Amino acid sequence: MSRTKRVLQGVVVAGVGAAALTTLAPAASAAPAGASPSAAAAAYNGACGSGYKVVNSTPVGGIGTAYLTYSSATGKNCAVAIRNVAGEPVSMNLYIRRTGTEIFADTDGGSFRSYVGPVYVKAAGSCVDWWGDMDGVYFGEYGTNCG
Repeated sequence: MSRTKRVLQGVVVAGVGAAALTTLAPAASAAPAGASPSAAAAAYNGACGSGYKVVNSTPVGGIGTAYLTYSSATGKNCAVAIRNVAGEPVSMNLYIRRTGTEIFADTDGGSFRSYVGPVYVKAAGSCVDWWGDMDGVYFGEYGTNCG
């Protein structure tokens, strides 16, 4: 799986304590000043790999879209968050876990031009929590895509 479309300008998030999860997990907030609500929503870019189908998505203010995908062959969910318009690197973080677990299963973070992720969790028969932030705009979905 190639991540050649992204440029890492910062340090990848290595771990987050349980206290930080509540800080990282609030519902989506308003877009920062200068965000264009009229920009076309980013389409899913296939970053999770072959066999993954989009099962959920959520807007990231007016600056991007986060996607949750699932592969029935592997039983894994995968998330990726994509900017509407690639540009100068901005801070992006993405987390995923099975609902009811204390800490995330996978994470990606740093400064990127176009997208963050993919992140994966094996969650067949479980619900999924996935959240993050993009250029200071928080997003998240909790207890989704159960089954």
